[in-house]
Amino acid sequence: MKILITGCNGQLGNEMQLLEKDYPQHTYFNTDVAELDITDQLAVEQFVAENQIDGIVNCAAYTAVDKAENDKELATSLNTVAPAYLAAAIEKRRGWMIQISTDYVFDGTKHTPYVETDTPCPDSVYGSTKLAGELGVSKFCRHTMIIRTAWLYSTFGNNFVKTMIRLGKEKPELGVIFDQIGTPTYAHDLARVIFVAIEKGVVPGVFHFSNEGVISWYDFTKAIHRLAGITGCHVRPLHTSEYPTPANRPHYSVLDKTKIKQTYGIEIPYWEESLAECIEKL
Repeated sequence: MKILITGCNGQLGNEMQLLEKDYPQHTYFNTDVAELDITDQLAVEQFVAENQIDGIVNCAAYTAVDKAENDKELATSLNTVAPAYLAAAIEKRRGWMIQISTDYVFDGTKHTPYVETDTPCPDSVYGSTKLAGELGVSKFCRHTMIIRTAWLYSTFGNNFVKTMIRLGKEKPELGVIFDQIGTPTYAHDLARVIFVAIEKGVVPGVFHFSNEGVISWYDFTKAIHRLAGITGCHVRPLHTSEYPTPANRPHYSVLDKTKIKQTYGIEIPYWEESLAECIEKL
């Protein structure tokens, strides 16, 4: 197959490129904005048609959650409009699409893990634009798989794990929120599952994926410091109210992964095992 991967310079896009060598039977077109502006409908249509693309993995997104509150136009362009352009272009070739979405489509007021059939209720510009993106790709490409994920980190790009390691080395004390609960996701594990879906066949519909387990940001930070050998930084638990941000965060972001596990027959690693693997690479 000829596969277009967008957002190739991001965390997930980089992890996808690392795994491409394990699937050399396909031809990959790894693009970021310099190679293909996905907000340009004509450019998208031409690229997909001229390169005879069979499938698209859309890793591109506007992910600056707080900045999105005042930058709704660009967030909408990247998270809502562009995915619809990609979906419409690949539908013309009767191809498939994998769209990466987020736990932010929920407001986080539940107390049990979110399943795919729960009604979305975003509480931020980022979440709203990502949900609209889900609806658009589903509308324009019949063979679309949407994967919602949460708390993504990697050896690539800027992310919470790298920030906590840096701050842990620089500062004697850190305050980290303890009343927001979720599950970290190692982007390498998500990339692996995407390739499983490509190989076994892309099943249309919404799926949830994160690592296994449940944790707060505070506990996550403690684990990061322990695994990175950082001992000189005292980590204090904070309430969300002590750390106000422009965008509201879901208090409970745990995703139920039963559907993707049963559909593809996969086992998902425990969050701490994957974190240890990432920190070892770092």
